[in-house]
Amino acid sequence: MVLEANTWRRVLGAALLGAALAAAGLAPVVAAGDPTVKIDNYAFGPVALTVKAGTTVTWINDDDIPHTVVATDKAFRSKALDTDDKFSFTFTTPGSYEYFCSLHPYMKATVVVE
Repeated sequence: MVLEANTWRRVLGAALLGAALAAAGLAPVVAAGDPTVKIDNYAFGPVALTVKAGTTVTWINDDDIPHTVVATDKAFRSKALDTDDKFSFTFTTPGSYEYFCSLHPYMKATVVVE
């Protein structure tokens, strides 16, 4: 699959911004309720998310092609998510969880559990 230059710039820009925010300790922190990560335009949003232990994160594929959610440490793995499909995982152990789309490995993001 070929992506347009503008799509690549958005994907890479979002990934770099998320990495910079996470490195600076400025990742979005979810205070209450269970957070949602949107999958759209070949990107996870937000790309850096901080939650408390015990939080369930739900990913929703808003893109018009399938994507997956796969932890690099194999802590979780979704099936291929079609448009509007959801995948949820409850984070019980503090740590940093990097994940990616196995169909589009350049799509990366992180959940930090406090």
